[in-house]
Amino acid sequence: MSTRACPQRVGILTGGGDCPGLNAVIRAVTQSLLRQCGAEVIGIEDGFAGLLCEPARARRLDWDAVSGILLLGGTILGSSNRANPLASAQATALALANVRRLGLDALVVIGGDGSMTIAHGLAQQGLAIVGVPKTIDNDLYGCERSFGFDTAVATVTEALERIQTTAHSHHRVMIVETMGRWAGWIALESGLAGAADAILLPELDYDLPTLARHCQARLQRERYSVICIGEGAKAQGGAPTLQTSPALPADGHPVPRLGGVAHQLSAQLQPLLDAEVRATVLGHVQRGGSPTPFDRVLATLYGNQAAQLLLQGHFGRMVTLSGGQLGQIALAEVAQQQRTVPAGHPLLQAAQQIGVCLGQADRDRAHRPPLDHP
Repeated sequence: MSTRACPQRVGILTGGGDCPGLNAVIRAVTQSLLRQCGAEVIGIEDGFAGLLCEPARARRLDWDAVSGILLLGGTILGSSNRANPLASAQATALALANVRRLGLDALVVIGGDGSMTIAHGLAQQGLAIVGVPKTIDNDLYGCERSFGFDTAVATVTEALERIQTTAHSHHRVMIVETMGRWAGWIALESGLAGAADAILLPELDYDLPTLARHCQARLQRERYSVICIGEGAKAQGGAPTLQTSPALPADGHPVPRLGGVAHQLSAQLQPLLDAEVRATVLGHVQRGGSPTPFDRVLATLYGNQAAQLLLQGHFGRMVTLSGGQLGQIALAEVAQQQRTVPAGHPLLQAAQQIGVCLGQADRDRAHRPPLDHP
């Protein structure tokens, strides 16, 4: 951490996947800096890709430019998850040169773990950077709540409510697949909010016979069942379900693209149950739409806090939320880390205690309801 003079020309970009609340952060950073120190704010277009063009893609953000964007989903600046200024020495040199050409004293990077890893790398090259945590997956290390997550949970919860009605009408077992990568936060919270009978997470490999017994018991009582599963979940002894093409996220390293575990589970369960099994993959609908009021407020707080860090000269840091309080954490601590659902988390305990199946043979057996349980 260092103390420097207040930056007078600040760049801001949105990296990685889009997410409800990005515009609220852009608005808060811009308005806070304009009002408190009269700094000029420059929006970098299309995430880090905007810094890898000649010339850089950028535009000035004034009060009018950010007026009315609080309610909007997505990002007015555009984004990219395929641009990495650390991919080569030439890419790094070009990004740094563009920062100099734009006359930026500091850069605000809004993004997830890949973007924070890049931000840390650029900070090591001497750039004054402040990070803002963004991901619907809620998996950023050192931050208990990222904006966009609440909106995603609300979207999945509504989908589960709708699935419940068709499952009940046709006496089916319905499987709903959520995003989240290797973290099960979306599936866990939306599964609880949407009254799923079983919630399967990447952190807890599920036992297929245990899950089948739970669904069959539910069918005998209620004649339908709903399962909420995170895209990174897998059966015990199995492997994650991958799509055919690899993804290239903001960190620039090809990784497998998760997706389709709901259809795989449907095929596994169908021979074991006395009901039709159907699967629904929600996909990118979880990223879209206007942010919830909670996310609008959280994103505004994060944007304003980022501006305060800039004004105080605290660079190489990411805004965070810990114990319900705004704070900051070193980018070095966030880079190449993930926050997953820990064993023994209160939400896991509550789910088990109210009879939700987590696919765990020993744990779920102790909490299995009788067949005549209402």
